[in-house]
Amino acid sequence: MSGPEESKRTELEERLREVDQRLRSEMLARGFDPAQDDNVALTAPLAKLYLERENLRDELDSLGDRENKRFE
Repeated sequence: MSGPEESKRTELEERLREVDQRLRSEMLARGFDPAQDDNVALTAPLAKLYLERENLRDELDSLGDRENKRFE
């Protein structure tokens, strides 16, 4: 992976960690079990964090897919 791509991946991974931690904290504060984030109806603020986390995961997966195709 080149410099800019690696930098992008690192930035996305850091943002993902931050959003994931914020989601877990907010869920706990509202009495939800963070392990069940896929199985409960989330309030709007929690749903927004959940969607942001999933979008970051998708973006990271996309970067990985592009990198894998370059080596095929």
